[in-house]
Amino acid sequence: MNGHGRSGGRPTLEEVAARAGVGRGTVSRVINGSSKVSEHTRVAVEAAVAELGYVPNRAARALAANRTDAIALVIPEPEARFFAEPYFSEVVRGVGAELADTEVQLVLTLAGSDRERRRLAQYLSGHRVDGVLLVSVHAGDPLPELLAELGIPTVISGRRSAGETLPCVDSDNLAGAAEAVRHLLDRGRRTIATITGPPDVYGAQCRLDGYRQALAAAGRPVDELLIAVGDFTEEGGRRAMRELLERHPGLDAVFAASDVMAAGAGRELRAAGRRIPRDVALVGFDDSVVARHMDPPLTSVRQPIEEMGRTMTRMLLGRIAGEAGEAAAVLPNRLVVRESS
Repeated sequence: MNGHGRSGGRPTLEEVAARAGVGRGTVSRVINGSSKVSEHTRVAVEAAVAELGYVPNRAARALAANRTDAIALVIPEPEARFFAEPYFSEVVRGVGAELADTEVQLVLTLAGSDRERRRLAQYLSGHRVDGVLLVSVHAGDPLPELLAELGIPTVISGRRSAGETLPCVDSDNLAGAAEAVRHLLDRGRRTIATITGPPDVYGAQCRLDGYRQALAAAGRPVDELLIAVGDFTEEGGRRAMRELLERHPGLDAVFAASDVMAAGAGRELRAAGRRIPRDVALVGFDDSVVARHMDPPLTSVRQPIEEMGRTMTRMLLGRIAGEAGEAAAVLPNRLVVRESS
């Protein structure tokens, strides 16, 4: 061949398929980087592409498939929390790493207020993106249903409930929290308090359930006065810690459902003259940069946050390409023990 197809002009997808001895859809999957193709087939298609000098016309292909080659990462939280919480930057890093070898653009959108959500709904209804990654979803948030109505492929990070219907990626919040509390029990702590995340976040509920289950398994009664509600912010951690010290001045351990809240709790403990860990052991959740920079360094449950971002992205790209794929992925956590406990 002279670098052109049998048509005499630019070689076509059909000509590549004929040369490789496969169907048109298989060629399309190889060109789009799908993992649902055998190595033998991929090599044959790539050889045909090289022999014919086929160049995919991305703009034409996107137009024909009603594609934009862009996905949105939507975080329905206020800007202040996005920049204060390392969890979100780790997710962005994972998503970006997974998209690095593709032509797909990432659109980052914060939608913490009703006005921002209305603007986002208008933007998405114009089908400006091929799919959406939705992070930090609270119960009752209308965004998932809106995306379903619009028919936009969506993957969420963190289930909204045990019966989550959307494709989702989560970490094992319950097991991680239970391991944290078992660690405190093993260290001989007897009065273990917890600072929870917001009650309308399913992951926060699971962390509280893990706390309760670990105590119950050790034959310890659960004292509701040792449970204080937080909001995943440092100030929320301080406020909850003040409540706990007022109710139970003799507490000797605290499991906070996020590192940021643990940082707030640690500041409040020091202000009250409590030494960490001699007087009060402290454990967080996420194992973010906050944990490593605390004094003393914080024992924390490590979530594979970057890998969660990568997994979400792989799931979404597969759905955009029309592949069924897995409906849910729950990744394991592990406890990282440092000087705070």
